[in-house]
This record gives sequence, C-alpha cells and structure tokens, in this order.
Amino acid sequence: QPDYYKWNQWFFLKLFENELAYRSNAPVNWCNQCQTVLANEQVINGKCDRCESVVIHRDLEQWFFKITNYAEELLSFDKVIDWPEKIKTLQENWIGKSFGVQVKFDLSHLQISTPLIETFTTRIDTLFGVTFIVLAPEHDLVSELTTPENKEKVEKYINTTREYSEIERLSTERDKTGVFTGSYAINTINGNKVPIFIADYVLMQYGTGAVMGVPAHDQRDFEFAKKYDLDIVRVIAKNVNDTEALEEAYTESGILTNSDVFDNINNEDAKIKIAEHLEKMNLGKRTTTYRLRDWLISRQRYWGTPIPIIYCGDCGTVPVPEKDLPVILPPDAEFKPTGESPLKYNPEFINCKCPNCGKNAERETDTMDTFVDSSWYFLRYPNPKYDNAPFDLNKLKLWNPVDQYTGGAEHAVLHLMYSRFFVKALRDIGLFKFDEPFLRLFNQGMIIANHQKMSKSRGNVIAPDDYVLEFGADVVRIYLMFLGPWDQGGDWIDSGINGMARWINRVWNISTINSNKFTLSKENQEFTRTTHKLIKNVTEDIDRFKFNTALAFMMEFTNYLNQISEKNNATPEQWNFAIKSLLLLLAPIAPHITEELWELTGNQYSIHNQSVPSFNPKLIEDETTTLVIQVNGKVRDTIVVEINTEKEKAEEIALSSEKIQPYLVNKAIHRIIYVPDKLVNIVIK
Repeated sequence: QPDYYKWNQWFFLKLFENELAYRSNAPVNWCNQCQTVLANEQVINGKCDRCESVVIHRDLEQWFFKITNYAEELLSFDKVIDWPEKIKTLQENWIGKSFGVQVKFDLSHLQISTPLIETFTTRIDTLFGVTFIVLAPEHDLVSELTTPENKEKVEKYINTTREYSEIERLSTERDKTGVFTGSYAINTINGNKVPIFIADYVLMQYGTGAVMGVPAHDQRDFEFAKKYDLDIVRVIAKNVNDTEALEEAYTESGILTNSDVFDNINNEDAKIKIAEHLEKMNLGKRTTTYRLRDWLISRQRYWGTPIPIIYCGDCGTVPVPEKDLPVILPPDAEFKPTGESPLKYNPEFINCKCPNCGKNAERETDTMDTFVDSSWYFLRYPNPKYDNAPFDLNKLKLWNPVDQYTGGAEHAVLHLMYSRFFVKALRDIGLFKFDEPFLRLFNQGMIIANHQKMSKSRGNVIAPDDYVLEFGADVVRIYLMFLGPWDQGGDWIDSGINGMARWINRVWNISTINSNKFTLSKENQEFTRTTHKLIKNVTEDIDRFKFNTALAFMMEFTNYLNQISEKNNATPEQWNFAIKSLLLLLAPIAPHITEELWELTGNQYSIHNQSVPSFNPKLIEDETTTLVIQVNGKVRDTIVVEINTEKEKAEEIALSSEKIQPYLVNKAIHRIIYVPDKLVNIVIK
C-alpha cells in the first residue's frame, strides 16, 4: 500500500539526513537462486532463508542502516519490563561484544601504502607466541602484500573462496586452508619476522580482517601451523616445570614463558600489563569490537519499497524530496535472471529528472528489505489512516510503547532487533521519547500433530478450517489453549477436540438452568468461596499466559456446578453470580458462545463490554485444612481440622486417630512436632 510504504521512504530520508543511512561497496551475502543480496540475519546455517540454497559472497554497492551505532544500547534491556532470557541471550550473542587489544605489526620494510597492519585479539597475553599473520582474502592489503611469484596462487585461492558460504568458512570441522603471500610482518613486541598468509577462515566483516596466529594456544592456529610447517612457540604453561611438547593447543590459564620481561606472570595479569606496555609504546590500544554489522537493506527484488534516491551525473546522490513521496512501485516489471533489480528494466520508472538541477537522472532500482515494513507498524496501529505523519503522536503517547508482544523466538535477531533499532533511531531524531518498542515479550510454543512436527513433506499439516466448520471457532480456540503450556506448544490429537466440544455443551446446559429452581434461603458459604477462588485462579493464570490451567480450573468448576445443581444447594443469587463469573472468565477464550449465553441468561449486550470479575480476598480463605499425621516421619493418616487449630488440640486429635492408635501400642512418646495447619509428627521409641 503506497500510503504505508510512503512512510518507509520518509524514514529512509530521515535516517539519511542523520547519517544513519549510507551507501557503500561491501562484501555481501549473495543468493544465486534468488539473485539477490541477503542481510546476515537472513542467512541460516550458510543458506538463504527463503530458498535454502548456499549463500556466497560478492562485492556490491549497497544501502545500509547504521544499526552498529546502537550496538551498546541494544545490549541493554534495562528499559523493558519482562523479556525471556533466551531472547536477550540470542541478541547479545548476535551483537557479539568482545574486549581486546588492537595490535600493530610493522610493514615499513615493505614500502607499501601503509607502514602497519592492525589485528584484533582477545588474547594479548599470547602476543609473544605469534608465528604468522592471517588476512581475510577480501582484505585491502592482499594485492600489495602478494609478491609476483605468489600472485597466481593467491588469486586462485581468492576466487575459490568466493564460492564458500560464511558458515562453511567458519566451520571447525572443515580442513584449514590458506596461501602464503610471500611477505612478512614484524612482531613489534619482540622483533620477530612472521609470514603473512591469507585464509578463508578469517572474515573481513569481523574485527580488522586480520588475525595473529598463535598455534601454541589456539587449536585452529595449531592445525594451520602443522599443515604449513610453521613454528609453534609456547608462551603459557601450567607452571615453570611444564615443558612438554604440545600435541594440541594449550588453551587453559597459566603463567607466561618465552615472553621476555613478562615471564612467570599469571596470564590474566599479563593481559593488563602487555596492553599497558603496547599503549605506552603506541603499538596497540585496548578496544571493544562487535560482531554486529550494519543492516544491509538493499534488495534486488521487485517486491519491496523503492529506495527514494536519485543518481545525477552532476549532483551525485540526491534524496527524493519529501513532497514527491511516495515513489510508487510500478505495477509491472520484467523479471530476468541477471542479479539486478527488475526495476532496472522499467524505463518509465528509472528515468527521471534531478530534483536539484533538473537534468536527466536515474532512480535507485533496488528495493528495501521488507523487514523495514515490520520495524515500525506498531507505531501506526493506533491510527492506521493518519495522513499527516507516519503516526499520530497524540495516540502514540497513549498507546505506545507496546505493553505486551507475543511472538515466536525465530524473530529474535530479525524483526525484534530491527524494531528496537528503529525506535531508538527515531527517538534520537526527535520523533518521540520512549526507548523500546515492546515492554513485555512472550514466546509461544509450536503445535505438533500426533507427536510429529507439522510439515508439507509429511503431509500432516492441520488446517483449522475443517474443524471450525465441524465444531465451531470457539471449540478450536479452546482446544488450542488447552493443549499445553503456551510457551511450550502442544500435540494436536483429534480425539482431544471432541472432549472440548463435550465440555462446551456442558457449559451451555448448565448456564441455561433457571436460577429459580434454587430455593436455599441461606447462602452456601462453600459455594461462594469456591466461586471467588475460581475468579482468582483464572484471572491470575490468564495474566501469566497459563491458559491451559485457567481452562482446567473452569472445567473443574463446571463439574462443581453440576453437584450444586443436583443438590439444589445454592440461593438464586449465588447461582447467577457463579454463572456470570464463569461466562466472563471464559469470554476471552470462547467469545462467540459466551456472547450467546450472556444474552440467554438475561444480561445486556455485550459480554465483551463488561469488567473482568474480581474476587474478595477474605472470601477465598479456607475455614479448614488437611492435617498430615506422621509417626516417626511416616504418613499414617490425614485429618481435616479448622484453620489455626491450637497445638494442644491438634495433638489431641492426632493421638485419638483410629489409624494412629496401633502404632502407639507399647511405645513411649518421645515428643510431638507440630507445624501449624500442616502436620503433626509423633516421635516414638
């Protein structure tokens, strides 16, 4: 809808104005099947999240949103009220904050464009053990560092690397490969000359795209050094006497060795001392890095919001003026397997005038990632027809942020993180003042069928339509709610829904009993107490998303109502209150039948306009309790007594129990332990 995606474009322009949207040439995830770029979050186990084909890397000019500006704030959840820990952990791991040191290695002897190369490491305590440097194949310095005699091998290796997905390159099970550039760097802390390799297990997207190889203390580096016959220098040992040759990398804590003035220092302390030394000598600095990369929003797809940018030969990159929004997605497009946007082949769309100089220009033909659409919809919900802005600020102040969001955990590092970024960015632009999109988050579980996950390949996908036709929507809703804990899902078994249908029939029958049949003149206190307990239990369980146990309480109460009806053991007022309470509690789960019964029982339309019933705390207190009677710690009887029974009275009741008497014959009572309202334990010898 143009009246919605117009605001996607408006947000893009605002982010662009505030330097939060930019275009850059960068290695990107590429799906050959879909012929488009994918964001990191859309690559699942090295495959496209849509077609599941292997993702490779290509260098392309793309548009990005600067989500990395908010990496630190996205790690904080102090402004939300209740989010699952697993979602917080997933986002924290995706952001991937690392503390370490950026270390400089000397290249001045090579007389190339830069005298230094920087690596990032979290293990600065192993710096004296560096025996090689590894660069990502995409690193800018590779061509300069490659000597003529190694050029052919290096170029061949780089071309081969392009065919591998990121997940394949990072796999710990895959054989480590690399190629020597022919150049050496100098380890500035000890003056050692170390060879410079390129290897596909180093990614340009992480750190500096260069890592220091410490084979004695990193298993990946150990395997690489063994394969290419590189030195292995141990610089951390268990103790001063630990001089055994390494069969694998030593990755435990210990003391430094072969580390000059830092020998015999605990390696954790050495991290601080070596970092301080490097900073003093201007050879390194302590820093923080993040795994998170900027959000790549460009898509070579037709279906998406056109990016509101114009390219002019004289003016360069020009944003579309706000007055010209929306840039309409044309109704037709020519789809060709070229890897370019279908809009590229629509001359009416692409050809335009520059809004600055009026000369011929071209529109951007990529469209936005559709996750842009879902990153702010909750801001427009309060007034979806508002024309003057993306959202109605007055309504926003009343309704947002969202109090409760229910959704699957699969959104953890996509929709949920993008929405958090959007809210924080729009807040900083000055559009509103709140910090988080969703204050509470609840992840629902998955429904399976007859003990198996539903899938098209198994042919066991259950469509609810047929069940709705047979049983009605309310019965289907009730069964779904009753299947199991909401956060765990449940197993759909056809026989189960029949039971729900029978229960709803019982609710109908019992609700339509005429209250005039009840002739009790004095209120049944137990009935009142049980009704108020029902209200308490159901309202609390629904509030906690425990729909299955809320329904269980209502089912139990329905059985109780049958007993009351059979014994005629209620006043008319009591009965009416109980039925009204049951219907009101059931209404959110079964809205249709409860509306019918509400009218049939003489109440005014509509049940859904009524307040939730409330309970009286004083009326739910039991007058009696079940006392457990033990002899030497073993349960021998249970007896119902009044609440707050005195110790002497409880002992008298316990000792006079017919079930207890046989255990006391010819025995001496050593002592009696009384836990009020819970148990009496008679200790005998």
